Amino acid sequence: MTGAAGFIGYHVAQRLLAQGHSVVGLDNLNSYYDPRLKQARLARLAPHPGFRFVEMNIGDRPSMEALFEREKFSTMIHLAAQAGVRYSVENPYACAEANLMGFVSVLEGARRNGVDHLIYASSSSVYGGNLKVPFAVADRVDSPVSLYAATKRANELMAHSYSSLFGMATTGLRFFTVYGPWGRPDMAPMRFAAAILRGESIDVYNYGNMQRDFTYVDDIAEGVVRIAARGRQPQPYRLFNVGNSSPVPLLSFITTLEKALGRPAIKRYLPMQPGDVPVTHADVEDFWLATDFRPATTLETGIEDFAHWYRDFYGPENGRLEENGDQHGDQHGDQQGLAHELRQEARQREGQADGEWNDADYGYARA
Repeated sequence: MTGAAGFIGYHVAQRLLAQGHSVVGLDNLNSYYDPRLKQARLARLAPHPGFRFVEMNIGDRPSMEALFEREKFSTMIHLAAQAGVRYSVENPYACAEANLMGFVSVLEGARRNGVDHLIYASSSSVYGGNLKVPFAVADRVDSPVSLYAATKRANELMAHSYSSLFGMATTGLRFFTVYGPWGRPDMAPMRFAAAILRGESIDVYNYGNMQRDFTYVDDIAEGVVRIAARGRQPQPYRLFNVGNSSPVPLLSFITTLEKALGRPAIKRYLPMQPGDVPVTHADVEDFWLATDFRPATTLETGIEDFAHWYRDFYGPENGRLEENGDQHGDQHGDQQGLAHELRQEARQREGQADGEWNDADYGYARA
């Protein structure tokens, strides 16, 4: 599984390990957001005997090839990506390198080494400014409004080509506005919680006239695990929406968060940002029929769980990670041996001297 130290990846890994699976988790622990949060997630996965961590960039082609050749994975869950709609507007090369070239590396590794089923993260952002709601997989998605959305749609098309050419089983999951404990600091719930607890203002875009299909991370993780459990199906290429299918007005989300934190928000109303869309709403009927599962965690329950975790992790008055993060420790250092061995194999295969390789080069696939 790639992106194992990321928000969704951590929760999926926990579920798989609890079911008795062995998981090799990849992540490059880059600094898109504070790596200590990623390390804290890994510290909770590390004690599981079935978990091994490999610090590696999915764009590091020689090391990825060596990994696939050595492990002969039966199932691949690809969750690593350069996240962020707005980030992609400001950093297009990082987005394209991670989400396009990184995905080619994953596809080729799976194809050449007999992976039975490749599951990968897509996004609700592929629907762009689609005015038809709820969004269904059969809808046209040829008008993305951000580079991030375009790369995710490109992933779907790339997977389709590999399924068509090589008979590879690929399943893309379009996630809808994931939130919950251990979330990403760049996402609205984390930013809002931090600002509310510090008495700072929050930015409310499109003057609050937005709706999101907020989906609790445990429901997302359960969906991924159920898709993995299905294994290879007669139809090799599938796409599914994974969402709560119950859009919530942004201002209602903020009100629910205020109640959970016990503090009012200071709102700063702003116009729509480039790349944003006013509404997301998932049609999940196909997903339900395939998995017998429908995400259903209520916003109130999910936000309460998130707020409890947030206060516990960052401190009751929102102590910053820079102040409190050291208590979580960096416990993954000894787990980097496999990545080092794989790099050594790749160096020998390509006839390169050790001194010509620089680990800093492996830094663009975001978890």
